[in-house]
Amino acid sequence: MQHSEGAALHPLLKQQAIAAVFHKGQNRLIDSYSAFFDNGHRQKTELDGWLRGQGIVELTVLGLATDYCVKFTVLDALALGYAVNVITDGCRGVNLQPQDSSQAFMEMAAAGATLYTLDDWRETQA
Repeated sequence: MQHSEGAALHPLLKQQAIAAVFHKGQNRLIDSYSAFFDNGHRQKTELDGWLRGQGIVELTVLGLATDYCVKFTVLDALALGYAVNVITDGCRGVNLQPQDSSQAFMEMAAAGATLYTLDDWRETQA
């Protein structure tokens, strides 16, 4: 919920390391799972423009919820031309059905995302 305590950044987060914050779900009439677009792709957040302005071409994604926000953010990022890594053990799903998260990971991989555990991804960064 916008402007609620639950929407605030955690106080222990190193906020000086945050270069920018982008808000999604600004229209209460339209759901917005992706960090890039609303669910109908009618409105775009400023994230894509900012990333391109920074010269960023590869994203590493993790978070909540695997089967909604993570999945739609990853699929939109791939459609926008980004290379995308997903840290699977850094994600958790809603799982209305027990297989929802595993299905979401399969969809992301089929679309071109590379799936890693955090340990495996760290090895690629060495």
